[in-house]
Amino acid sequence: MSNGRRVATDFIAPYRVTSGRGYSLERCPTLGAPAARLTKSRAENLLQAGRKRLSALQERLHAEASWSLLLIFQGMDAAGKDGAIKHVMSGVDPQGVDVTSFKAPAGIELEHDFLWRCTQALPRRGRIGIFNRSYYEEVVAVRVYPHFLARQRIPAPCQSASLWSDRLDDIAAQEKFLVRNGTVIRKIFLNISREEQKARLLARIDDPDKMWKFSPDDLRDRQHWPDFMKAYESAIRATATPEAPWFVVPADNKAFARLVVAGIAIEALESMRLSFPTVDAEKARAAHDAARRLAAERDPPPKRGRKSRPATRKK
Repeated sequence: MSNGRRVATDFIAPYRVTSGRGYSLERCPTLGAPAARLTKSRAENLLQAGRKRLSALQERLHAEASWSLLLIFQGMDAAGKDGAIKHVMSGVDPQGVDVTSFKAPAGIELEHDFLWRCTQALPRRGRIGIFNRSYYEEVVAVRVYPHFLARQRIPAPCQSASLWSDRLDDIAAQEKFLVRNGTVIRKIFLNISREEQKARLLARIDDPDKMWKFSPDDLRDRQHWPDFMKAYESAIRATATPEAPWFVVPADNKAFARLVVAGIAIEALESMRLSFPTVDAEKARAAHDAARRLAAERDPPPKRGRKSRPATRKK
């Protein structure tokens, strides 16, 4: 294991969940001691170094074109999903990253199974895919608001008492299938406190440039906070595995949360042991021969343009 990978692994280790047995969100901090001690300048310097490492790893991922990385972001409104994606991935080649934000399903999406639309957005080999919300909404938001289920027109015999556990089993099976076929999955739950969310929502309303982000649905969801936490806890318990772990990241400090997210992405890419493709001896000889011909080329002298005569004015 490289030193860089070991550093990233150690940094994110307290937040990794690989087994859901007996897991409790109530015991997870929203602001840990490392976050409280972090200064703004220190956070920016560390994040800049993380972006540089991510860029180098993403270049190898693209060149090797064998693995793919899927980062799934979940969390309550104002938990910092958009900001984490923006700040952490800002140094990565945008041509190698696909970000998909999933809202409430509509149209043709409602005519398919609940995994269908996310399956269409899975990253190709050599690319990083980011889900801003995902199929986990189908076992969280839909579970909290059962009336969303009626829009999906699921046949009555399929709406049994085990619907939610069945869906969680399907998600776990889907992720196991993806991992077996070369997609590395990291699931990130940005764990914000109810108090910090309140402060951020009020800040949105007070800032004319951010008021557009506020939605009355944010207040509606706050009234169901315990239900959301219970649904998220069930999802984590049912789908946390060593191959597709969850990371429950303290999110009350945005800068610290972004550092952890960067560490998660770095560790995931490092785990692939990426390298640039090598060429065989014949291609190497051809490349060196081409280099010699290029070096021996003489650039043609620049063309001399004809001097234009000043226009004569008619008398």
